[in-house]
Amino acid sequence: MTYGQVAKAINTHDARRAGQALHANKDSNVPCHRVVFADGHLAPKYAFGGAEEQKKILVAEGVKFVGDKVSR
Repeated sequence: MTYGQVAKAINTHDARRAGQALHANKDSNVPCHRVVFADGHLAPKYAFGGAEEQKKILVAEGVKFVGDKVSR
């Protein structure tokens, strides 16, 4: 899911606002790690350990990457 898709789901057009809300979330039960930029890049300031930790979690879930972007 992208930040834009999250924004649409919560009835706003502001993907940055969605990103800020996800970044502020401290509940590890919310799968924030599954949200990426529209072009497939990971968030460099992923709240639970940075982009490398986000990628590690996604790879463990079976997500494929091409370079540093999620493969679509």
